[in-house]
Amino acid sequence: MKKTFHLGKIGGLEILVKPLVFVVFIVLWLVGVGVGIGLLKLSFGTAFVGGFLCVAAHYITNYLHHFGHSLAAKRAGYPMTGILVMNILAKSLYPRDEPELPAKVHIQRALGGPIFSGLVALILGLAAAALRSSGGILYGVVLFAFLDTLLVYTLGAFLPLGFTDGSTLLYWLPRR
Repeated sequence: MKKTFHLGKIGGLEILVKPLVFVVFIVLWLVGVGVGIGLLKLSFGTAFVGGFLCVAAHYITNYLHHFGHSLAAKRAGYPMTGILVMNILAKSLYPRDEPELPAKVHIQRALGGPIFSGLVALILGLAAAALRSSGGILYGVVLFAFLDTLLVYTLGAFLPLGFTDGSTLLYWLPRR
């Protein structure tokens, strides 16, 4: 079995996916169906579609987070080459032959994702507020995407977990 699938390019970035992602997608989808039926009292069909759309929204906002990193990287003069989706999250890919870079470049690239995600969260939050009175599956999916983007890709990105933007910033800020 291949270790990585090449899905092509989006926005100039090579999209690579580990096989585990497909399993994780299905598991998250089933969890979404369970939450929809058990907690939200949705019909099976609505929970099935809503669960799929929520998981798809998660991976789309994951891409948008990394697209933010790519914009910052391009602006810094050291662009990304792609995104590797590993499970629930992904990582930015840079050229293997990239020279040693100054701290300010690492800092700028690390901030690009959370800043862009913050803008996406703002747009999704406004959309959720506009859809609130109508309710329904569209409102639920947009609300989920807003919360996911805000909590995971904007605020959560700053947590120093060893693999996050927050860890990158903690390492490079004292070295500028």
